[in-house]
Amino acid sequence: MKLLIHDLSTEEWSKVADKYEGWEVISDDGTIKPCTGCFACWVKEPEVCAIKDGYERMGALIHEADEVLVISKYTYGGFSSFVKNVFDRSIAYILPYLTISHGEMHHRRRYHESKKFSFIFRGNNLTDAEKEAARTYVIAFCKNFYATIKGISFEEMEKDNVAVGTEKAEENSGKVVLLNCSMRGDNSNSRNLLRRLDKSIEGETETVNLVSYIGKYDELVELLSSCQKIILGMPLYADGAPSSVLRLMEKMEKMEKQSGAIKKQIYVVANMGFYESRQIKNLLGMVKAWSEKCGYEYCGGVAVGAGEMLGKMIQIPDASKTYARDVALALEKLGGAISASEAVADIYADAYKFSRFLYLVYGNHGWTKTAKRNGLSKREVLKRG
Repeated sequence: MKLLIHDLSTEEWSKVADKYEGWEVISDDGTIKPCTGCFACWVKEPEVCAIKDGYERMGALIHEADEVLVISKYTYGGFSSFVKNVFDRSIAYILPYLTISHGEMHHRRRYHESKKFSFIFRGNNLTDAEKEAARTYVIAFCKNFYATIKGISFEEMEKDNVAVGTEKAEENSGKVVLLNCSMRGDNSNSRNLLRRLDKSIEGETETVNLVSYIGKYDELVELLSSCQKIILGMPLYADGAPSSVLRLMEKMEKMEKQSGAIKKQIYVVANMGFYESRQIKNLLGMVKAWSEKCGYEYCGGVAVGAGEMLGKMIQIPDASKTYARDVALALEKLGGAISASEAVADIYADAYKFSRFLYLVYGNHGWTKTAKRNGLSKREVLKRG
């Protein structure tokens, strides 16, 4: 069985459907929901997503395929929000347990295979730099999925006919919004990091949870339209921005094309469960590319490794005396830049004087412990097929 994952419109698909007769086809029927980061597919019902919307077996489907073809609109250096959503919902293809691969931390294989993936990115006059960004992203993505890249190609697509600057841009309100993009809302590492950052920002701020606007993105776009400074707090999903964030970005870009871009400053605080914060580089690049598309000013961000551990420690009043020292200092520096309306170079903050080996050991023990609380043995977590 060959598997095709695509974001083509109905009209576009009708022109090429004959080429893929007999393939298993995953396309956007409007029902897919974003990954909530609950990890049920790892430690509650292995290989099966808790969201039952027709996309709950994506990890197993990838395993069953002889090869996978991905056709996606080039979006800020990676996949479109729909295609990214499919892969965010496919993490059951790998295991929760950590290992060292390619000199950095990744999840362990569930299946002893190297699936062949081909990628076709569609765009308008993509530059060499944009093509390289897509290649870089795909390489990182395939490392995590232990996949082999069979090919990466680029195709021209019809231009979007959205009118540019047809409405008068709103005046900036001067509002500073900390947008928590984690689907866990207030109970997330992203929220903990934003709370800490907020203490270093002078003046009035407002915190908004993206999860409250799923299914009503237009309301959030309207809320953000007059904001001067937006701080995006988010976890790393499948080596990039979560699909829910990408969907918001796509809608904001469309809004700016229609109304004319107003001056906004964009900052980022991103975190991940792996030890090395450098793996967040592609995500920061996506936010920068999106900012440029919208006419915003990308003003830098903080990338945080060792996720849950540092997310908890950063809540300690004197976190600078803990393993979260570098994160605390980075957030303080970013807060100063936000207050002064200045840009800062991206900062990569890892655990201070805490070994990667110990983090891996404790992390793996934590996954087994969580599964046990849910009535699962380690053997059941390791289930294959």
